[in-house]
Amino acid sequence: MIASILKVLLFPGLLFLGVYSFVLEFVDRKVYARMQNRKGPPWYQPLADMLKLVGKKVILPNNAQKFVFAALPTVSLTAVVTAFLCAPVWGMQAVTAYEGDLVAVLYLLSIPTLCHFLAGYNSHEVYSTIGAFRTLTQMFAYEVPLFMAFLSPAILAGSWSITGIAAFYAARPLYVLINLPAFLIALLTSQSKLERAPFDAPEAETEIVGGALVEYSGRYLAYFRATAVSELTVMASVIAGVFLPFFTGNGAVDFALYLVKTFAVVLVMVLLRATMARIRIDQTLKFFWSVLTPVAIAQMILNLLLRGGLGL
Repeated sequence: MIASILKVLLFPGLLFLGVYSFVLEFVDRKVYARMQNRKGPPWYQPLADMLKLVGKKVILPNNAQKFVFAALPTVSLTAVVTAFLCAPVWGMQAVTAYEGDLVAVLYLLSIPTLCHFLAGYNSHEVYSTIGAFRTLTQMFAYEVPLFMAFLSPAILAGSWSITGIAAFYAARPLYVLINLPAFLIALLTSQSKLERAPFDAPEAETEIVGGALVEYSGRYLAYFRATAVSELTVMASVIAGVFLPFFTGNGAVDFALYLVKTFAVVLVMVLLRATMARIRIDQTLKFFWSVLTPVAIAQMILNLLLRGGLGL
């Protein structure tokens, strides 16, 4: 019982998520700066920014519902840290693993996006309202290919558990190549879900100041920022567990592999962010529905046929 509590609270649970999220944010910002021929921030900058926000005054909009305005950041962060408990970190076994946890994780990761929309809409301000509806519109674009990309490997593996999927492909490494299109779709849709360039229209500073969260300040904004950096870690962890299931059976070695895999995923996301310009929201919709969704459907059909043909 005590060991389980320590796993949830310390490692590989919430404390690890907080520390590693700051590390990945630093890597994200540092590599992004170097690719733009800038020096970039010092290693402690992500933590310093968060502490500064927590210490600042909270300003509540007059027209906003105060309870909803204050509760949304906490709900958003709680959903993300709960989802992380289902991601394999120390070997293939997650802190909380059960049949169907992949579906639960995808559901939990939808909550922060909905909280962003409600936060902007509840603020009753022009820029926040525009950002809120852009967030919701973009969600309608990426959700279908995102879900299909993650569920396709699950179909072939015959398991709706991230741990079960990882175990299936770890025993059959060549099968990983079958899901390569889904892997690429997962990377692109995750970039959109995290509202990172080129899919950052919902928070475009040059157009709508800061999007749905423009009215947030102080600790509430800090909670939303913590949600964003934690969500990056969770997405990288789930992608690594589903699409890069390489394990040795040794906990320490597998943890080192986890760090390598998540670093690699984040570096690819930084590359996309640094090399591509923002695209319009209508272009985002067209790209996801016209290109990624058909490919994701084809991947699901292929995996269904393979599962039936191979008798898995």
